[in-house]
Amino acid sequence: MARYILTGTPGAGKTTLLRLLEQRGHPVVEEAATDVIALEQALGRDEPWADASFIDLIVALQKQRQMGAGPGFFDRSPVCTWALSEFLGFEPSAVLRAEIERIEVERTYERSVFFVQNLGFVTPTAARRISYEDALRFEQVHLEAYRRFGYDLVLIPPGDLAARADQVLANTPFQ
Repeated sequence: MARYILTGTPGAGKTTLLRLLEQRGHPVVEEAATDVIALEQALGRDEPWADASFIDLIVALQKQRQMGAGPGFFDRSPVCTWALSEFLGFEPSAVLRAEIERIEVERTYERSVFFVQNLGFVTPTAARRISYEDALRFEQVHLEAYRRFGYDLVLIPPGDLAARADQVLANTPFQ
């Protein structure tokens, strides 16, 4: 079952790229962290990422979405959550470790991961309060995490959205 991960720094255009892939008829699975942040903020927690339990909330939603999905494109994965945990200075939790082990044993995702490179800026949102400089550091943490877990990175450089989508599709059995 071909499940491909799209990852990269915040503001790199992953979600926009995912929207175009969806428009072209490919199944997509939304990023969990943004939805967790939105819900937690609606519940009155302005910076939910400041608490280590935030990581487990993301893992739970990622797993729920992955278990209900077939082949397609995934906006981030538990490896991204591992990178986020490291970036935030949290020790990876037992829940995160178990999920990483599960996806490795089950070979849940394709080994080729699409790493959407940054666009040269970050546009802040309610969920994205990261500076461009921190986003670049976070980008490196992501790269290192995927390499550590043995994934092959397919770099998607900045550029025209359609060209980025074409590059992704050229590296999959989807056309």
